[in-house]
Amino acid sequence: MEIEKGGTKVDRKWIYRVSGVVVVLVLFSGLQGWAQSRSGSNALVITHAFAVEKIMYGDILKVYIEAEDPQGEMVKIATVVDQAGYGRYPTSWVYLKPTDRKHFKGYLQWNTFSSKTPFVSEWTQITLTVSVSDRFGNESNALTFPITFETGVKRAASYPVPPPFNQKDVPRLGFINIDLIDLTIIRGDD
Repeated sequence: MEIEKGGTKVDRKWIYRVSGVVVVLVLFSGLQGWAQSRSGSNALVITHAFAVEKIMYGDILKVYIEAEDPQGEMVKIATVVDQAGYGRYPTSWVYLKPTDRKHFKGYLQWNTFSSKTPFVSEWTQITLTVSVSDRFGNESNALTFPITFETGVKRAASYPVPPPFNQKDVPRLGFINIDLIDLTIIRGDD
């Protein structure tokens, strides 16, 4: 089908073919170099982090984190949870305030009670990993915390918090939005 535009006939199929070729070239042209990691003194880095290792299901977990970027371009914190026997949950993102883009110290709050299950089985193990990204997609070092859900342990808030997080003015940076699933419900175990 031809379209007449300004006295010139344009073949619609030709436009689609050229557009398709352009899209294919862009996808396969090796644009992998966009998010290159920075190294040395210019790298964004998590300098300190802390989370308790044992928690009761439904408790509030605080994941403390301090990071810096000499360039002042940090924009978001990624939290990934891997559950033994289940796999990886979708990433939870917390976006930083403009005042936190060069340096921040605070905590991510995770209300571990899930709308998807009334409980998780005793000894459920997860691995929680945090990292920070800048506006170009560069990623910091990733820190991993093994966490086990157990009944009868102290509330997460009753554990002493190490320096530099043991001050009273440590702010909440945001919430971890991950809903756990209990494997016994999925498998139908009794």
